[in-house]
Amino acid sequence: MLIDSHCHLEYEGLVEDQKSVLDRAREVGIGGFLNISTRRREWNRVVGTAEREPDVWASVGIHPHEADQHADLGEGALLEAADHPRVIGIGETGLDYYYDKSDRAVQQALFRTHIAVARETGLPLIVHTRDAEEDTARILEEEMGKGAFPALIHCFTASAEFGGKVLDLGLTISLSGIITFKNATDLQAFARIVPGDRLLVETDSPFLAPVPHRGRKCEPAFTADTARFVADLRGVGFEQLAEETTRNFFALFKKAAA
Repeated sequence: MLIDSHCHLEYEGLVEDQKSVLDRAREVGIGGFLNISTRRREWNRVVGTAEREPDVWASVGIHPHEADQHADLGEGALLEAADHPRVIGIGETGLDYYYDKSDRAVQQALFRTHIAVARETGLPLIVHTRDAEEDTARILEEEMGKGAFPALIHCFTASAEFGGKVLDLGLTISLSGIITFKNATDLQAFARIVPGDRLLVETDSPFLAPVPHRGRKCEPAFTADTARFVADLRGVGFEQLAEETTRNFFALFKKAAA
């Protein structure tokens, strides 16, 4: 069994035929899905899907692109939403300086709000970071100094130096279909050395379809293609990689295993 540790089942391209999307994934051995929210108005839909589908879980959070529209979001709203039995993660949250769709100071403040909720609830923090390695690492380190919290870097595409820093802080690394791209040689080199107990796979669907599906809408079923590539890259069998990443998912997202 494999787990798609990060997908957006409510996004255009998947939500219109969500049942078939999930069925196609199940047919190829995807046994669980973490349905990620990026803005507050999605929370009810994400949770509703998790209530309806026993192998789907939900996260609650605000993507850094949406930070300006949620600048006044307090810990209370996240804590209340996170109390739902099908909500197992906080995020996605973090920093995105590539598009700069929200003020950087607002992104940072909201990132820290999510961290505080992850620390209080014990639910893993799902971190998005793009062109913001220095500030992401600094904030994670500062906040870990206030009290540990579980966390992962989703869709990891950062430098090996950043990867080493977050691994030292205890974070998990999640790999998407980007790992299969021909120009992802640096990422592939880093993926070979990520500790086996700190590795997850994801699609980030409907985005970033892996080889051999480039140019198509990405679906959770494609988790299997990414996992096969990562297994080959690391010199292990597909079944071993699937077993390890599934075990890692439930070790990190303890509420899903309860």
